[in-house]
Amino acid sequence: MLKKKILENTQILNKIKRISLQIIESNLDRRKVIICGIEKNGALLAKIICEELNRISKKNIIFCTMKMNKSNPSENIQLSIDINECEDESVVIVDDVLSSGKTLTYALKHFLDIQVESIKTAVLVNRSHKKFPISADFKGINLSTSLQNRVDVVFTKDEIEAFLF
Repeated sequence: MLKKKILENTQILNKIKRISLQIIESNLDRRKVIICGIEKNGALLAKIICEELNRISKKNIIFCTMKMNKSNPSENIQLSIDINECEDESVVIVDDVLSSGKTLTYALKHFLDIQVESIKTAVLVNRSHKKFPISADFKGINLSTSLQNRVDVVFTKDEIEAFLF
């Protein structure tokens, strides 16, 4: 299958800046925002979003990662921080690609065991092949693809690129 670059580094960085501004705008009344990246690529993206949020805002930005088995997302989800730190806070769950919605749904479910102020989702690429009733609140790009296509976001030391296969 042919590999086609759909986003290059500069475009992705611009989309991250826009997503970061939207996160700030949706949390104007909050002093603290928790950015939770789903490992692996979601966590890498979330870290860059946190860096941008810290650059443009004086809010207390907390970065955390979520480990989950994407094949069986209901088993053994782990946060890098204590879940109770999210109590009464605004949480943004970050992943690189939203396709069926399964991963984000189970990630969101993990936070429903406590009282949070709000939960939003952010993705770089929204493929719109949802099987679960979830959508991205903040997205870099909406991409119409077939079910046979795959989107890969590739992080290297110096760049981020997204490809369609």
